[in-house]
Amino acid sequence: MKRIGNLFDQIISIENLRLADEKARKGKLRSYGVQMHDKNREANILALHEKLKNGTFRTSKYHIFTIYEPKERKIYRLPYYPDRILHHAIMNVLEPIWVSIFNKNTYSCIKNRGIHKCAKDLQQALKKDPDGTRYCLKIDIRKFYPSINHDVLKGVVRKKIKDKRLLALLDEIIDSVNNTDMPIRNFVSDGNGGIIEVALNQIDEGVPIGNYLSQYFANLALAYFDHWLKEVKRVKYYWRYADDIVILAPNKEFLHALLRDIRVYLRGLKLQVKHNYQVFPVDSRGIDFLGYVFFHTHTLLRKSIKQKLCRRVAKLNKRKIAPTKEQYKQQICSWWGWCKYCDSLNLMNKLSKTFPYEIKFNRA
Repeated sequence: MKRIGNLFDQIISIENLRLADEKARKGKLRSYGVQMHDKNREANILALHEKLKNGTFRTSKYHIFTIYEPKERKIYRLPYYPDRILHHAIMNVLEPIWVSIFNKNTYSCIKNRGIHKCAKDLQQALKKDPDGTRYCLKIDIRKFYPSINHDVLKGVVRKKIKDKRLLALLDEIIDSVNNTDMPIRNFVSDGNGGIIEVALNQIDEGVPIGNYLSQYFANLALAYFDHWLKEVKRVKYYWRYADDIVILAPNKEFLHALLRDIRVYLRGLKLQVKHNYQVFPVDSRGIDFLGYVFFHTHTLLRKSIKQKLCRRVAKLNKRKIAPTKEQYKQQICSWWGWCKYCDSLNLMNKLSKTFPYEIKFNRA
């Protein structure tokens, strides 16, 4: 594989940093970070360029907070300047290089792919080849983002990039997970049934959820795993969205054997398959994936998403001060988008009868 150099100067150029600033601020013009940056916008860009040029740039401290939907996880947030601008500057140059590594079965955070492209491809495979897609293996990786090993990730990055200054910058960003504004306590087994606390400088795993670069680092961590499945194991029907993986085959024996090989391969990446893996006939229960449940003949909305939509509509209808039509549409638009890409016409017809306004529903 050809490795690419002479990228660092492109990334730190004033023109690229300005372009990155324009991209990073989209939809965030009223945010505190953007407003503070704009007070000295040009001077900040020049200062960032100089820090990168002389090698003194260091990732800022992360602010950590917890979200609870769809599940509990820690989110790491960096300031707009200089970090988010820099991450966009890096991706302006590296995105086409990294995307060229990913095979067509990788969908998360890649332009012109995403959830709906993945769902469409899965639907087409189910309808086109019912016999070849009779059984499903569904797996995900245990604590994927926190478990990505730094040395493994750096090795993957070096398979395509040889620019030493850029590699040093990327290494600094990868290792910045310990750079937080709050203490991190990390515990591991002592081998005798107890636990011990590990010092911060001993933590060498994980990429921070919330980092703009982290979504690409996560894809890179499994990029060659994707190629192994397709090119070595010859898996015909395979889809991966982040660490959620669906594989289809005509018989379950093939899938159980493949699962054993997958576990061995992932151990080499210092990752583990979650214990909730499933091998099952598609027609008996459907494939719960990407917010939908896929069958050979139709696709339904995931039950939890449907319940949240119905509850939101019920709350809106019970308000003493009725929302305007635009406000009403805004409150349900995200769920409306989910429904457009599945067989939900009956659900929409039932809900529409309770709406105080006439809102047309058209499938995508």
